[in-house]
Amino acid sequence: MARNATPIDAVAERYLDTYARLDPCAATELGITGHDHEVTDYSPQGVTARAEAARATLAELDGVEPVDDVDVVTVAALRERLGAIVDVHEAGLDLGELNVIASPLQTMRDVFDLMATDTDDDWALISARLAKVPERAAGYGQALRETIATDHAPAVRQVTRGVIQSRQIAELFAEMGTGAAPGNPRLQAELRRRADAAADAYRRLGDVLREDIAPRSREADACGRDTYRLMSRLFLGSAIDLDEAYEWGLELLDAVVAEQESIAQQLYPGATVAETLHRLDEESRYVISGTDALQAWMQDLSDRAVDALAGTHFDIDGPLRTLECRIAPTQTGGIYYTGPSEDWSRPGRMWWSVPPGVDTFHTWQETTTVFHEGVPGHHLQIGRAVAQAEQLNRWRRLGCWVSGHGEGWALYAERLMAELGWLDDPGDRMGMLDAQRFRAARVVLDIGVHCGLTAPDGEVWDAERAWNFLTSHSAMAEENLRFELDRYLGWPGQAPSYAIGQRIWHELRDDALRRGSPLREFHTRALDLGGLPLDVLRSALSDS
Repeated sequence: MARNATPIDAVAERYLDTYARLDPCAATELGITGHDHEVTDYSPQGVTARAEAARATLAELDGVEPVDDVDVVTVAALRERLGAIVDVHEAGLDLGELNVIASPLQTMRDVFDLMATDTDDDWALISARLAKVPERAAGYGQALRETIATDHAPAVRQVTRGVIQSRQIAELFAEMGTGAAPGNPRLQAELRRRADAAADAYRRLGDVLREDIAPRSREADACGRDTYRLMSRLFLGSAIDLDEAYEWGLELLDAVVAEQESIAQQLYPGATVAETLHRLDEESRYVISGTDALQAWMQDLSDRAVDALAGTHFDIDGPLRTLECRIAPTQTGGIYYTGPSEDWSRPGRMWWSVPPGVDTFHTWQETTTVFHEGVPGHHLQIGRAVAQAEQLNRWRRLGCWVSGHGEGWALYAERLMAELGWLDDPGDRMGMLDAQRFRAARVVLDIGVHCGLTAPDGEVWDAERAWNFLTSHSAMAEENLRFELDRYLGWPGQAPSYAIGQRIWHELRDDALRRGSPLREFHTRALDLGGLPLDVLRSALSDS
């Protein structure tokens, strides 16, 4: 039975509409239509407008009372999320953001990967958005210039990588639309002209980074404890004890290593973990060559997981059963998921961004990743929220993404698949443990570096120590690990949200099972709440 909309729902939906208008790139990512012709304003004025929208909504909430339990959760989630946005803005941390994976530098190009390319109308929409890139890139450059005059100037490491990425993205823009709209010469010419203008804008942005920002960037990678505390809360929806989390990360890492050593003996008696990982890479049964074969393998494994889990451990119905696996046009590295559009015209998609020159892939290492990004990971979690139109307002379904909730669930999903027998192959299980070890190491490294803690060797963390630590705890290729380290150093608090979120998800599950809730019932109840700050999730599940 559909729930009647309430005044609280109206506040949340008005905020979502404002948010989508002020951040059209995020709107496209969230599957909200109507803004695909725009590019987000990353200038100082645009950043301030988004913070003011959050403040205005918080004030509006003061005059409205919840009428049911759904409203209570919505109010708690809105207050936590919007409060975090305002706090980050007041600290000056949202101006001129720059990192290697999720800053405006990448977003202004990545958003085009989510747009349809089937018809001339689709390409006309892409053309309209392309036309906005030069102005928005210039506005972002203005924000970067203002940032270097504050206490939060970007680190030189991020600027150096940004110069390289701006050049790479310029080339991607230059190639955009090649071969599009073959029967429409006018549109072809318009696309060529606007793609060239976007490419030129990114070359100029690279000049800004190299000539204006780099000489005034900070040498230190660490952001400091005060900044880290704010960013950790933003990514978790929970204020944690950073020192306790650091020590927990070290303990978790030891436990995962011990489990890996046990599996290594099953696979190759007498071998070390490092030797085992190397030998697994050489086993032909785990090797895939070429991106076409990689995409086909991803799709097959994903489809089998959906078919097996639907109706047994999860409710997976209708369009939620469709998950597309794709190779991303970008080559920045990483595997990620994008949710379905609100009307499901765009399905959920798993993307693999393959770095240049990488042509060999190892399934022992990545089987667990398919479960993380697909089912029962992000696709089930995000898609199920989108499907709750009769119970949740649009902000709850589409606009409330919290990394600790989402990424924590995805790691929980990996462990769950091991419990359900999908990772019984010792190689695949070693891959899951390798991923878990990597996430545990990130907790230690990220908190340690940014908060200036003491490393296991007794010295204060720095980038070189972080690199040595990271390479000793991951089987990734060096190029991938270089990117990952730059990511952590430039995006404080995000990487630990995975393992810390998983920790909280396991605590919540254990509590539900102790109270007699069947596992499938716990999953259904938790996922039907949509994305939430972790403190709000804990409260909502306890109240239910």
